[in-house]
Amino acid sequence: MPRSNRTLFTLFAGSGFAALVYQVVWQRSLFAIYGINIEAVTVVVTAFMLGLGLGSLAGGALSKDPTRPALRTFAGIEIAIGVFGFCSLALFHTVGDATLQLSMVGTACVTFLLVLVPTLLMGATLPLLVAYRVRRSKNVGMSVGALYCINTLGSALACFATVLWMLPALGQSGSVVLAGLLNVSVGIGALLLHHTEVTT
Repeated sequence: MPRSNRTLFTLFAGSGFAALVYQVVWQRSLFAIYGINIEAVTVVVTAFMLGLGLGSLAGGALSKDPTRPALRTFAGIEIAIGVFGFCSLALFHTVGDATLQLSMVGTACVTFLLVLVPTLLMGATLPLLVAYRVRRSKNVGMSVGALYCINTLGSALACFATVLWMLPALGQSGSVVLAGLLNVSVGIGALLLHHTEVTT
């Protein structure tokens, strides 16, 4: 496997790992604010899934522009996710304190808006990297399959690591800071990979 592919797969595994850390921690944070019941669980999970789906559509639209460097765009998105992650819990608690008296519909809308931006960004990453890989390999099926597999493996590892190690050892704040640092590192790595390919 070419070195650039190994680097890309490592970066995308890190992206998937960070995304699942956020999902686990943010769900617990939002449940602490709005309560744990079937309605709250449904609202939070729906907000995540809808945001990821809309982000995938947005990423697909961005990826159709062959003049837009996909790796550089991916890098910017990862860094933006990391920046949001650093301040996410403080934002959630501030908004939660201000909206405790809202109805279930109001709570659903607020929860959706809270996670809309980061989940849109997360959802956009796969289409961008698929477009990048397809332009290089000319193989759509292999590109989608390999990237989806790698991202899923990173996410699966995060599920175990977050619950078994990160939350007990670092708490919610430490876990999202670590995820944010990972996002920023992935973004920097993608920028370096882009720069290497442009200059060689």
